[in-house]
Amino acid sequence: MLLIFDNDGVLVDSEILAVRTEARLLAEVDMAMTEDEIGDAFIGLSNSSVFALLEERFGRPVPDGFQERIRTETAAEFETNLTEVAGISTVLDNSTLARCVASSGTPDRIAHSLSLTGLMTRFDADAIFSAVSVENGKPAPDLVLYAASQMGFEPAECIVIEDSPFGVQGALAAGMEVIAFTAGSHIRPSSLEKLAAAGAQNFASSASELEQLIHRLVGD
Repeated sequence: MLLIFDNDGVLVDSEILAVRTEARLLAEVDMAMTEDEIGDAFIGLSNSSVFALLEERFGRPVPDGFQERIRTETAAEFETNLTEVAGISTVLDNSTLARCVASSGTPDRIAHSLSLTGLMTRFDADAIFSAVSVENGKPAPDLVLYAASQMGFEPAECIVIEDSPFGVQGALAAGMEVIAFTAGSHIRPSSLEKLAAAGAQNFASSASELEQLIHRLVGD
């Protein structure tokens, strides 16, 4: 059995930091959105998908250099405030199952966040996969199917741990079991409704619940 972990909001408690930074910077270029709007629209998506949606929403592309500014200022926010999602290192340390990361983030952002939180050592270097490696990001199943194939597992042998409706949709479209993990600080009551609407049936609101649910799904 293979555990496929999303990164942002599942391993690292980054979503609230990223959303806060994006809201501030979007307001500065007259593309203002609230933090709740950004969370609902963009969490779980790749950068290319986010900027395409911004262009569609506002009828114009983001200004030149804006993407790099988002990347730089988000990285700086991570340096100061990023932590792991509470208890996730214990889940990883207690599990003997094969594992990998499949994230919409860029390779640099994934490596940076995992290194800052000390989680990089819990994954093999060749078990970290980014949406830049596939044609279609979440909610398409491409990324988790690619990760499973690279790890040598069939979809039916995979459990995906996700925090976003887009990620849940992608996992289910791939024919994989999925757990909606809601321990991140960005999760709101409406998040649970959106995850359920996306098809999630297995929910874990803490690391200990996640560990117990994995054991139940694996059958040990």
